[in-house]
Amino acid sequence: MAYDNFTILRSAAVPMPIENVDTDQIIPARFLKATERKGFGDNLFRDWRYNPDNTPKADFVLNNPTYSSNGPARKILVGGKNFGSGSSREHAAWAIYDYGFRCVVSSFFADIFKNNCLNVGILPVTVSPEFADRIFAAIEADPSTELEVNLPEQTITLLATGDSERFAINEYKKHNLLNGYDDIDYLLSMKSEIEAFADTRPF
Repeated sequence: MAYDNFTILRSAAVPMPIENVDTDQIIPARFLKATERKGFGDNLFRDWRYNPDNTPKADFVLNNPTYSSNGPARKILVGGKNFGSGSSREHAAWAIYDYGFRCVVSSFFADIFKNNCLNVGILPVTVSPEFADRIFAAIEADPSTELEVNLPEQTITLLATGDSERFAINEYKKHNLLNGYDDIDYLLSMKSEIEAFADTRPF
């Protein structure tokens, strides 16, 4: 399988209530030379995470010990409205996955970025602006608060309160995430059916 199966994810989250986060901020263009999907997590939000001398910026959320070293790794990133805008670079999704996030939550995603996430095993969950505000408020009140993202049921829940909302997802992409497939894996899973159909066709 190309990626881990995504079924139900329970995790504390990293809050990033910044609107219009573009792909050049997610992974700056100077780091796009590699063609393999490895190592990009080191440069996720590079210019926001580090000073020019490569020292960490203390005021950036990924450098905050509350979110970077408090218990198990946080696998959910909660972003502001219009997350993933800008260029279509798929490396932005690669960087988020390589860093360790398996789900990004926002009240609005740029379409290309959203599809790039789905293609590499990241679940983008679109919530209402009101629910996004409740998530940010809950994390601010208790940074250890956990979210449950249930892909089979298509729900996201604040576990502390039980507050929940449904989200939409393309059925084909849902099937692939549940099975850990990329597009090639999906075709390979249908190999016997494809061969059986081919046998019925004249040469």
